[in-house]
Amino acid sequence: MNLKGKKVLVVGSGISGIGAVEALNYAKAEPILFDENEALKIEEMRAKLKPGLKAEIVIGSLPEELKQSVELVVLSPGVPTDTEFVEDFRKRGVKIWGEIELAYEIGKGIVIGITGTNGKTTTTSLVGAIMAAHCPDVDVVGNIGNPYTLTAMDSTEETVTVAEISSFQLETVDRFKPKVSAILNITPDHLNRHHTMENYAAAKEAVCKNQTREETCVLNYENSYTRAFGERCPAQVLWFSSERKLENGFYLEGEEIFRAKNGASERLMNIHDMKLVGLCNVENVMAAMAVADACGVPMEEILPVVKTFQPVEHRIEFVATKRGVDYYNDSKGTNPDAAIQGIKAMDRPTVLIGGGYDKQSDYDEWIEAFDGKVKCLVLIGQTREKIAACAKQHGVKNIVLADTFEEAFAVCVEQAKPGDAVLLSPACASWGMFPNYEVRGRMFKEMVNQMEEN
Repeated sequence: MNLKGKKVLVVGSGISGIGAVEALNYAKAEPILFDENEALKIEEMRAKLKPGLKAEIVIGSLPEELKQSVELVVLSPGVPTDTEFVEDFRKRGVKIWGEIELAYEIGKGIVIGITGTNGKTTTTSLVGAIMAAHCPDVDVVGNIGNPYTLTAMDSTEETVTVAEISSFQLETVDRFKPKVSAILNITPDHLNRHHTMENYAAAKEAVCKNQTREETCVLNYENSYTRAFGERCPAQVLWFSSERKLENGFYLEGEEIFRAKNGASERLMNIHDMKLVGLCNVENVMAAMAVADACGVPMEEILPVVKTFQPVEHRIEFVATKRGVDYYNDSKGTNPDAAIQGIKAMDRPTVLIGGGYDKQSDYDEWIEAFDGKVKCLVLIGQTREKIAACAKQHGVKNIVLADTFEEAFAVCVEQAKPGDAVLLSPACASWGMFPNYEVRGRMFKEMVNQMEEN
C-alpha cells in the first residue's frame, strides 16, 4: 500500500504507537495519534514524539468528521481488535493493521518471525545472536521491546530482521510474509483477550499464513496444537522434538542434540555445553538452530553462539547465592505453562513466589508439576486465593498469602535453608502490582543483591 498522503489513525500512545507515528512520517502519511485515556494531556503525548514529527493528536473520543477521513487504522498491541470502535472502521472497509504489518510494509530485507506461548524471547534473542555472527546487518525487534517500526525505516535489502511476535500483534497480519517462521508451542494464555483457545491458536498460526512451500515454518512436534497445525501449514515444515527421534529435523536423545535429514542423524552437541538450563531451553535452542539452519547458516557458525549464549533476563535467570540459597528470577513466567518450565528447571527444595493478575488461567497442571520440590508456596496479587485453593486440592500444605511483594520476599528468606532455591515464577501477569514483568523481576533481583550474607 502506498501510504503517502493517507490519513492514518494510530490507536494507543505507548511505545508501539509512537513508533508507528515515526514510521508513518517516514512514509509521508498523515498520522492521527489517538488515545481514549482522558487523563492524558496533548502536550505530554507531543513530548513523546521526536522533534519535527507531524501528527494530529486526539484524546478521549474521535470526532465523527475525523473518523470518516481515516483511510487506515494502526492498532497498538494492547488494543483489542473486536471492540465496537474498531468494528466501525472494519465495516467501512478500512484496513486494520498493527505495528508488525506497518513495519513490514516499509521495511526491506529478510524477515524471520517467531511466536509461541513460551520461549519467544529466548529463542528470538538466540536467533538474533546467531544471525549477527553470520550477517553484518541484523535487527532484533517486536514484542522483545524494540519496535519493528523504528528499525524498518533504516533497513536495506541486506538487513535480516528477527521479530518476536505476540498473538496480539498477529491478529492484524495482512501481507506479512517471513522467509522463516516459528511457532514454538501453543498453550492456554491471554484467554481474557482471545476468549477461546481456537481464537488464540488461530492468531499464533497467522505468523505463516502468507508463506508458501518456498518458505519454512519451524514447529514443535511435542505440542499438540503445533503438531496438528503441521498437517495444514502452508510452508515447508521443519520439526524439532524433545521426546523422540525424527527422520527430519532437530531432536534430543538423552543429553545430546541431533540433526536428522532423510533419516541420517548427525550429533551436534551435549546440552551441558550450553549456559541455558531446563528442558524448555533445550527446546528453544533446537528451535533457534532450526531457524538458522533454514536460513542457510552453517552449523559450524551456529554451535559456538549456542554454547556461549547467556540466559535472557527474567527467564530462569540465576541471580545470586545468598546464605547458601540460590535465587532465580523467572518473572517472565507469566502463565502456568511458562511457570511449569521454571519449576522443572529446579533440582532442589524450592520456595516459590507465585500469583498476580488473573488472565483466567487454570493452575492444576502447574501445581502438579511441583513434583514435591516446592517446600513453601508464597502467593501474591489478585490470584492468590484462587491458586491457594487449587494448591490445597493437590495436597500442597505450606502456603503463605502475602499482601505485598516485599512481604513475600521476606517469607522466602525465612523459609529457605542452605541448599534450597528461591524461585520467582508467578504463572501470572504482573499487572495490578507492577507495570510489567520486567519491573517485577528487577525488584526481585534488587532485593536479592541487597541481602547481607549473615
